Amino acid sequence: MSKILFVLTGADHWTLADGTLHPTGFWAEEAVAPYEAFKAAGYEIVVATPGGVVPSVDKASLAPEFNGGQENADRVAAVLTAATELQHPVRLEDVNLDDYAAVYYPGGHGPMEDLAVDAESGRLLTRALESGKPLGVVCHGPAALLAAERDGVNTFAGYQVAAFTNAEETQSGFADKAKWLLQDRLTEAGVQVQVGEPWAPKVVVDRNLITGQNPASSAPLAEELLKRLG
Repeated sequence: MSKILFVLTGADHWTLADGTLHPTGFWAEEAVAPYEAFKAAGYEIVVATPGGVVPSVDKASLAPEFNGGQENADRVAAVLTAATELQHPVRLEDVNLDDYAAVYYPGGHGPMEDLAVDAESGRLLTRALESGKPLGVVCHGPAALLAAERDGVNTFAGYQVAAFTNAEETQSGFADKAKWLLQDRLTEAGVQVQVGEPWAPKVVVDRNLITGQNPASSAPLAEELLKRLG
């Protein structure tokens, strides 16, 4: 099997506690860094979204300050434009896990809006975890883990993960605006969040689950996932 499934948010906004719709989507670096790593290793990428909607990039994630300057920001934007897979997603509902060697969920605030409550995504995550295939999830992507349940218990309860932290959400200016915080909600579900330094790369591996804390963790997460694919 030479295909890796990218499951992306279909949301282009995040509903804040006061009802404001904050424009968002997926975070560019978290899609681009693994995309480039997996393609360089010879894998085909298939993008899936709820309903097969074309995913939206969070425009903020294309800003120079989040990409080490304008030159790399332009490069990242060019990679996204050239990545035809993003323009032709399959419906998440139609995915057959047997067709893929691994599964990867990037973040951005979008997953807080849709994947956190998407039962189909939750079932896919449960199947991926039980299959033993590498399952990579980064930053706000672990919001999707909240929808994975079996018999009323979260599938990932007891697993150690990295995810976007309360400290990072506070520093990004959204902690007091959000309906809920990812670190808190995962902890309430029985998932063991391992907190690293804000904005520094942190990857946690627990069995076949590979998680990263923030955008800077996406490239090292991709490396770890590729190691497991041999």
